[in-house]
Amino acid sequence: MEDRLLIPNSVIAAVSDVLGGYYYSHSRLNTLFMEHGAPGDVPMGNCVTKCSAWLKRCNNDETVEPLAVLGGVLQEFMDTDFDGPFGDKWNPEKERIKKALGKNGLSYQLNGYVVKTGFTPASKSLTEIIRSKDFSAIEIEFNRAYASVQTDPAAGITAASSMIEALCKTYIHDRELELPSKQNIQDLWQVVRNDLRLDPKSVEDVDQKKILSGLAAIVDGIGSLRTHIGSAHGRGPDSRAARVREAKLAISASQALSLFILDSWISGE
Repeated sequence: MEDRLLIPNSVIAAVSDVLGGYYYSHSRLNTLFMEHGAPGDVPMGNCVTKCSAWLKRCNNDETVEPLAVLGGVLQEFMDTDFDGPFGDKWNPEKERIKKALGKNGLSYQLNGYVVKTGFTPASKSLTEIIRSKDFSAIEIEFNRAYASVQTDPAAGITAASSMIEALCKTYIHDRELELPSKQNIQDLWQVVRNDLRLDPKSVEDVDQKKILSGLAAIVDGIGSLRTHIGSAHGRGPDSRAARVREAKLAISASQALSLFILDSWISGE
């Protein structure tokens, strides 16, 4: 199995202190860690101690991908738009986490991804890029991801999924649609697909049906690759490493679908 990236001690300290204060409910904190694959029984101690112990345990368990768990437990806090008094309190804490990650060559990306610096889906937030509907900026981000797959193909697969998920979430938010109960790539795509009238069942032409069915297959395929060999989930000792060719395929397919969604979005305005 490829080398695992561990959570640096300084990051564990910052994250534990912040999340321990934010999730003051032990039951909520327990659920959060268990949902995202943290191993073993619930650690003893207060919320800060519990966070620290669980993240350290992730580093020590060879069947767990530590950064995947870290990204998962950070997602709700880091992706929340705080304003007013809550913003004054928690936005500096977000920056504290980002600074701790940056000092260790890591960065947090939208939708719960912690990745190595130099292999990020975007130089600024994906939401900003998507809302600008700047095709050249989207192309640049995909090219950056594509150029980095030689060093980290698993992260390349995760980046391909991240772009589609971020695009779908931004579309749903800006169009004031209802988010699906399960916010995975497949369910997010279904909401966008239906709003853009891209459901294969909605067209009569056989050739168009084939192409629209292919779009769904792209989403399913990228989602499956991310689950099985991407960097966003823990893998067992018998799991194989992601191949460069697979990462390039996922990124190219994600790029084609994302640009088509953007074009359809713009055309419909």
